[in-house]
Amino acid sequence: MSDPEQVVVRYWAAAKAAAGLAEERFDAPADLEALLDAVRARHGAGSRLADVLRRCSYLVDEVSPGRRSPADVALAPGAVVDVLPPFAGGSGAADVDPAGTASVAPRLGHA
Repeated sequence: MSDPEQVVVRYWAAAKAAAGLAEERFDAPADLEALLDAVRARHGAGSRLADVLRRCSYLVDEVSPGRRSPADVALAPGAVVDVLPPFAGGSGAADVDPAGTASVAPRLGHA
């Protein structure tokens, strides 16, 4: 059973391989930067996952935060954060339309 006060992190492609799991849960941090710090702390700052995270883009509740700093991306309890390495459609300006919504979500089945 999921805890509505936690944030779910779903890993795709190389991030999934580096994490060794498809998803995990964290006590709800205030923002995306704090969540990424928690992921690195859990897996190790020098881990393969920490290296992969530097190249990823993210969806928060299926919406791209665009080019905003992770510290400026608030996370509500119960949020779902998708970690998208470039191979999975992440880290590319072509994935974000002018409205700031991600075009990768439908390809991943998260429409």
